[in-house]
Amino acid sequence: MTATEWASSGESTADGSTVVLGVETSCDETAAALVMGGSDVLSSIVSTSIDQHIPYGGVVPEIASRAHVELLTPVIARAIEEAGVEETRIDAVAATVGPGLIGALLVGVSAAKSLALVWDVPFIGVNHLEAHLYAGLLEDPGIEFPLVVLLVSGGHTLLVEMLGPGRYRLLGETIDDAAGEAFDKVARFLGLGYPGGPAIDAEARAGDPRAIDFPRAIPDSLDFSFSGLKTAVINHVRKHGDVSTADVAASFQMAVVDSLIDKSRRAGREVGAKGLALGGGVAANSLLRQRWLEVCAADGVRPFVPSRAMCTDNAAMIAAAGWHRLRSDGPTPLDVGAFPGLRLPVAG
Repeated sequence: MTATEWASSGESTADGSTVVLGVETSCDETAAALVMGGSDVLSSIVSTSIDQHIPYGGVVPEIASRAHVELLTPVIARAIEEAGVEETRIDAVAATVGPGLIGALLVGVSAAKSLALVWDVPFIGVNHLEAHLYAGLLEDPGIEFPLVVLLVSGGHTLLVEMLGPGRYRLLGETIDDAAGEAFDKVARFLGLGYPGGPAIDAEARAGDPRAIDFPRAIPDSLDFSFSGLKTAVINHVRKHGDVSTADVAASFQMAVVDSLIDKSRRAGREVGAKGLALGGGVAANSLLRQRWLEVCAADGVRPFVPSRAMCTDNAAMIAAAGWHRLRSDGPTPLDVGAFPGLRLPVAG
């Protein structure tokens, strides 16, 4: 159904044959993917500009935006080619409208709107955080609700009860640094480089995770705090100049994972969740993934752990979320903008 037909019919139904092109440009990954029926991934292409940001110790917004301008058209073309479909088979175009870097978001939103206009198909604006909730379900669609999702990334740490597609309740969030931000800051302090998550994960393999008893903040709450842990690492290293970097990395990582696991496990029990799902870039952490499977087995709940490719920013999750939003809400008006501070639509 074309965009004109959608508008005139008043329908808001996407079905199992609906193919959505997803576009993701919220940070430093330029991604495009085609997903059919909200779960069948036909293609998923990700091109990152991370190497351009490493010398600066973090993502430089202007560099990220310019990289998206250069990469997005060939990435979309490759996604369509690998899906093995004609452009006329694409029924809708979804793009991340927030949160993220404003310049980077505008590149993807503008391109997606242009394609929707050219192909006369609906455009769907997607919340990047909501899309992460679908990442694990793309590879394991046999889901039963309610589900507790730990969304943990460089900019966000959220515990969400997922009652069904589009129905979310916020259970806990970080009151200061996100987990991924803490990984980056500690890795920078230890001289391990950027990005911090993979660097800490690699260094920790040679260390003793119980060598240093770093604090676990606000243990009686479902909210998170990592700023004090970061300070504790800095103070310990300054006080003990000869301490093993591997031991520090391993002990820090254990403290973060303990907090993430303990609160997620408690949240699952409190809401009677039938499964626990991971989402976001930090979900690629090897210790977190291992512990997640262990506690789910011990508690008798189903684990949803996306592949590492689905943990990082990708467009398959954008297309999946777009399919669900198209089915529930219909197309997004083409005058919608980009929202760098967009929050997950949840009930408190």
